[in-house]
Amino acid sequence: MDSRVSELFGGSCRPGGGPAVGGTLKARGAGGSSGCGGPKGKKKNGRNRGAKANNPPYLPPEAEDGNIEYKLKLVNPSQYRFEHLVTQMKWRLQEGRGEAVYQIGVEDNGLLVGLAEEEMRASLKTLHRMAEKVGADITILREREVDYDSDMPRKITEVLVRKVPDNQQVVNYSDSRTAEEICESSSKMITFIDLAGHHKYLHTTIFGLTSYCPDCALLLVSANTGIAGTTREHLGLALALKVPFFIVVSKVDLCAKSTVERTVRQLERVLKQPGCHKVPMLVTSEDDAVTAAQQFAQSPNITPIFTLSSVSGESLDLLKVFLNILPPLTNSKEQEELMQQLTEFQVDEIYTVPEVGTVVGGTLSSGICREGDQLVVGPTDDGRFLELRVCSIQRNRSACRVLRAGQAATLALGDFDRALLRKGMVMVSPEMNPTICSVFEAEIVLLFHATTFRRGFQVTVHVGNVRQTAVVEKIHAKDKLRTGEKAVVRFRFLKHPEYLKVGAKLLFREGVTKGIGHVTDVQAIAAGEAQANMGF
Repeated sequence: MDSRVSELFGGSCRPGGGPAVGGTLKARGAGGSSGCGGPKGKKKNGRNRGAKANNPPYLPPEAEDGNIEYKLKLVNPSQYRFEHLVTQMKWRLQEGRGEAVYQIGVEDNGLLVGLAEEEMRASLKTLHRMAEKVGADITILREREVDYDSDMPRKITEVLVRKVPDNQQVVNYSDSRTAEEICESSSKMITFIDLAGHHKYLHTTIFGLTSYCPDCALLLVSANTGIAGTTREHLGLALALKVPFFIVVSKVDLCAKSTVERTVRQLERVLKQPGCHKVPMLVTSEDDAVTAAQQFAQSPNITPIFTLSSVSGESLDLLKVFLNILPPLTNSKEQEELMQQLTEFQVDEIYTVPEVGTVVGGTLSSGICREGDQLVVGPTDDGRFLELRVCSIQRNRSACRVLRAGQAATLALGDFDRALLRKGMVMVSPEMNPTICSVFEAEIVLLFHATTFRRGFQVTVHVGNVRQTAVVEKIHAKDKLRTGEKAVVRFRFLKHPEYLKVGAKLLFREGVTKGIGHVTDVQAIAAGEAQANMGF
């Protein structure tokens, strides 16, 4: 992680430094091509300015994995060919977790050849048949004319293919339907987690970014306020934790166009700084929104910027198009590997529901969880793991029988004593034989500190859903650290042991002090040794 990210924290809001407004993060929980707007071929020596380009426009070559498929044409395929095309579509839908994008009129090497009107109509008819075969629906995203070595108009068409439930229907809030009904009849679910924008609630923001494992983050900036201290701070957190993000400039109805443009220019300057090294992309049309969704999924450097008003609704439709097309940012291979591992569920929230009993909310980090599974939860203050049973599971307020790695849900635990639970615990398979620790080491970068970072300094440590105060016991090979410096540091938790894994991302803070790193070693302890090691 580039230590220059620390520049973003140097100007953060400090206690007593005035209100911290203008930078709220919202995390979002669900390959794309670079769009059809690739540059035309260059004309040699500036000649033939009015003629057609001799060099064709290209997309990146088609990838074997991901949910993007190039097809030159799909005109009257044989039965054997049709079945093969259907198998391909199933694969692309699997890669995109129920979504795929087809580029019709494009060769496998990315050449934008285009099709005549009749060929395109026949190809879309075949694509519709393929989608019906796999229980999916198609939506034309955009069409482009290709002006290349042809006397007749030719175009390419970009189509979204989406798997839909059998009872799919148009979802409309005006029907006064319940949240459960909306979830059950929707073909795509996007979860927004509203994180705090004020500096005093920074711990909540960090918890959301580290615990919920969001696919990406939305950095919300007020057009009339511009970039505030927390804007830079939240931007720095997303960069440090390597969470992809896009930016929404809101409240454009409250200011003049020149004010909005000034805020956008400020954001572009910040994004281009060496510590960020991002490529800002201002979205001003539906075509831009489609391209932004695809490029954002392909490249971590692309940062779309939307300017909109929630009051007047200006440009709100562009954000909806972006979210509708944005594919999952993790591929199916990674998902499959996680599901093959033993069950591990992070406990983020704890409730008591009448007639249901104790309920925990969180994210399944690995494995598969089913109704009736026997798991163990811990560690308790004395380092033990307690047996429990998963009575029922709900996702998006709808009952489900199976929970897969990467999915967030609530689990009903029946009459299990709520007093035995706390945030930061994990529920794991008994076969895992989970290890716990009160002492661990991490390789860190000190993002910001007013003076020097020394042995004995106390910080709040965030590792996944773990949040606890720890003391610095040792800084290897150094006596002290200053802003931007790296070292391996040994920490000791002050309250109770925690379940940590080597390689886990770590973030620590105390006042204006902030650092980032990863766990390199844990000193595992047995259940009976926990209280002695914590100094009880």
